[in-house]
Amino acid sequence: MADAKPFLVYLAPMDLRSELHKAPLFQNLELLANQIVEGFISGIHKSPFHGFSAEFAEHKIYNNGESTKHIDWKLFAKTDKLFTKRYEEETNLRCHMILDNSASMYYPEVDDLSISSLNKIGFGVLAIAALMKILKKQRDAVGLSVFSDRYSFYSSEKGSERQHQMLLAKLSEISLEKVPAKETHLYTYLHQIAEKIKRRSLIFLFTDMFQTASDDDKIFDALRHLKYNKHEVVIFHLMDFEKEYHFNFENSPKRFVDVETGKHIDLYADTVKEAYEDGISKFLKNLKLQCAKYKIKYVEVDIKESFAKVLNTFMIERQNFL
Repeated sequence: MADAKPFLVYLAPMDLRSELHKAPLFQNLELLANQIVEGFISGIHKSPFHGFSAEFAEHKIYNNGESTKHIDWKLFAKTDKLFTKRYEEETNLRCHMILDNSASMYYPEVDDLSISSLNKIGFGVLAIAALMKILKKQRDAVGLSVFSDRYSFYSSEKGSERQHQMLLAKLSEISLEKVPAKETHLYTYLHQIAEKIKRRSLIFLFTDMFQTASDDDKIFDALRHLKYNKHEVVIFHLMDFEKEYHFNFENSPKRFVDVETGKHIDLYADTVKEAYEDGISKFLKNLKLQCAKYKIKYVEVDIKESFAKVLNTFMIERQNFL
């Protein structure tokens, strides 16, 4: 392990990974997604993004000089703000979701996946399902790519009910995975996905950025590839901040195991905590700088927090994209 970059590989403590891959299926993914979206809508007028109505992109803020023909006067009576209606042909977009399904995404151990008890893959699955709910309401087209040690699933962007149900079924299937693939080469599959997405799209990548081989240049080359054809790219970097960022483990002897390579190291957490935090901070700083350089939106997401950051980011990026 001495020649490895500890902050670029995933280390799971042995006592937290015995049941790592036995999380059961979400009982009703669509229902859970609806709950997330409804909760987001109920609080939206209390947030800084109060310009969005409950119908989201079916309204836009009225600008002086525009025709008053499509002003929604009922909404004006409720909000004292002028909005104009946006119609289907004005709001359609293409959105492609990319989900990292490698072994490190199944941390932490979860006995029963629910909104209040999630690992990284569960958070990613639910976040995508919630975004799909909004996209469906807006009659937008959505596609999905899933990768781990291979590019295992691809569906191009469509707006049909059949597509919506097929993607929900695939996401539910992923939440049932018991033995996810060990290795992953993030850059390899991002290149392949970029080759498939031909038409201009809004692309969301859900990943923890951990991979078997550490090669920053190749990762950013692949991310640049996703920018082809004028795509807009957003990285939702999923992490358990308490453990994976702050390395807050009980200071007792533990065996930390890289779930992708099987390598392990025995140590007291406090002996490496400072060095680990320094390493992960440098890695994240470089990641943010590179994303800014190539105009890729980077969003840190703590899976212990709510889905509001993901949904708010989507709303802003969608408005900017159109």
